[in-house]
Amino acid sequence: MAKIKFGTDGWRAVISEDFTFENTKIVAQAIADYVKKQKPKIRNKKSKLYGKKYALVVGYDTRFLSNRYAATVSSVLAANGIKVVLTDRPTPTPSVSFNIRYKEFIGGVMITASHNPARYNGIKYKGYFGGSVTNGVTDAIESRLYKSKIKFMDKKEALKKRLIKLENIIPLHLRSVKKYANMSLLKKSKLKILVDSMNGTGARFIEELLKDTNNKVTTINDRRDISFGGRAPEPNEKHLKPTAEIVKKGRFDVALATDGDSDRLGVILPDGEILSGHKVMTLLLLHLLEGRNLKGGVVQTICGTALIDKICKMYGLKTYETCVGFKYIAELIVKKDILLGGEETGGVAFKGWLPERDGILSALLILEMIAQRKKSLKKILEDIKKAYGVYVYKRYDVHYSRAQKKKLLAALKKMPFKEVLGKEIVNVKSFDGFKFIRSDGSWFMLRPSGTEPKLRIYSEAHSEKEALALIKFGKQFALSD
Repeated sequence: MAKIKFGTDGWRAVISEDFTFENTKIVAQAIADYVKKQKPKIRNKKSKLYGKKYALVVGYDTRFLSNRYAATVSSVLAANGIKVVLTDRPTPTPSVSFNIRYKEFIGGVMITASHNPARYNGIKYKGYFGGSVTNGVTDAIESRLYKSKIKFMDKKEALKKRLIKLENIIPLHLRSVKKYANMSLLKKSKLKILVDSMNGTGARFIEELLKDTNNKVTTINDRRDISFGGRAPEPNEKHLKPTAEIVKKGRFDVALATDGDSDRLGVILPDGEILSGHKVMTLLLLHLLEGRNLKGGVVQTICGTALIDKICKMYGLKTYETCVGFKYIAELIVKKDILLGGEETGGVAFKGWLPERDGILSALLILEMIAQRKKSLKKILEDIKKAYGVYVYKRYDVHYSRAQKKKLLAALKKMPFKEVLGKEIVNVKSFDGFKFIRSDGSWFMLRPSGTEPKLRIYSEAHSEKEALALIKFGKQFALSD
């Protein structure tokens, strides 16, 4: 088995190869050793957990054996004297994070590989603030791997001793989502909505949230399927094509898709167009700005869209750019006045909520925007195009070995391009991969994945033809001898 190594958001590995019960125990013991060195951040002395030095939430998704991995982690934590609230069913990651924040746990653990293919599983550690932790925390946990003898207590014994408590933590999260969303506005709208839960933790929660409204909601792929219907539970153009066909045939006003652990959102228009994560983030930003009159900074990763930069410039908003990984965005949300932070994959966090992505809340805010503007999403996007211009984003992933990554990074460090496809390179960003920005603002980027044997090739241009040409150029360069 390979040595356990944390990536951009916790540890992920292939089930039964490296993601085993033994390795799960090793990670859980390292988490326990880390937690016992921390001082609880108690903000409310009336909290039910006040005075209890250590308490963690442990949740899990719909993947193969996720419930048993979660029980294993909980048993190790309990044996180390750490009280655990273990979810009694597959649970969205934002539900875990919300309960950490609201009930003031010292932290939490989520068993999930999020949007990755079914053969993967993973362990994410969440901080007391209800979001992804920084490198400092993951490094501290990683440094404790293999250092201590593993302590383990049978789950039944831990339940008897009240070191583990089984609980459904989802209702608290959903009630709070309804408080954040404008439900009175949503009650008046009459949309025909398709929801694709991609066989993940999203289940029928969006439909349940809208049951007392005039909207008609149809949910598909809401049941647990450890193979996710043969696709990765990632709500993007590649994996939502069958859903797009259902949208067109069923004449839906909009389709909303949540990923495996429900922290990301995909959106499909009535004509079957699948929006990029950038466009989803743009819609949410404009809704907070224009629909809710909120202000604050905006955070994107290095592969973010220039469209949001343009919007922020026009509204006088401060922008931040981070490495890929939501932990970097979460860190800024905790420290600064941030209106919105998001990734190109459709994971977005909002002011007044959590430093955490939430696909379920994102879905309601998209519907809220449609209801408030009394326009279709297609018309809203046309208005955005007229106001800010055309921005077409593309991404291509290719299998890439460690040796190939090393060779590519060495070549890129020599800054091989002065111009690309007839346009001058005016800026190069190299703090997480290499992003080459051309004179007209279009760009392409080469970034080796931190969690998988893949190279990610990104582009954004002012036409689909140009965006695809930049992807082709990047692919040819990366795969050339």
